[in-house]
Amino acid sequence: MSSTYAVLKGLHVGSVATSLALFVLRGVWMLYFPTRLAQRWVRIVPHIVDTVLLASAIGLAAMLGIDPATRGWLAAKVVGLLVYIALGTIALKRGRTRSIRLAAFVGALATFGYIVSVAIAKSPAGFFAGL
Repeated sequence: MSSTYAVLKGLHVGSVATSLALFVLRGVWMLYFPTRLAQRWVRIVPHIVDTVLLASAIGLAAMLGIDPATRGWLAAKVVGLLVYIALGTIALKRGRTRSIRLAAFVGALATFGYIVSVAIAKSPAGFFAGL
């Protein structure tokens, strides 16, 4: 394993953890302290982290020569990411009621878990593979 790969993978995994932590924080604030979501850093930092996350994912795929069209597990992660983004925007911004936002927040967390399980299992079934 090259040192570049190790650094890129570390950056990717660190970005995953940071992204999740920031999403959970914003979800809790959405439920209990909604005015905190208006802070400038809250509107900027998660986008920077997610950009680093996406760039490192693309870099890893390119470095390993992995094509989402030929690797079902990577395609599943991309589809899962789109679902996660949609649910996340409903949870944090677009949900009309608190219950809709809460349901979208829980759904986004479940989707995040699925994406991580697909990455670990290298299978589109993710954590469902063992069932």
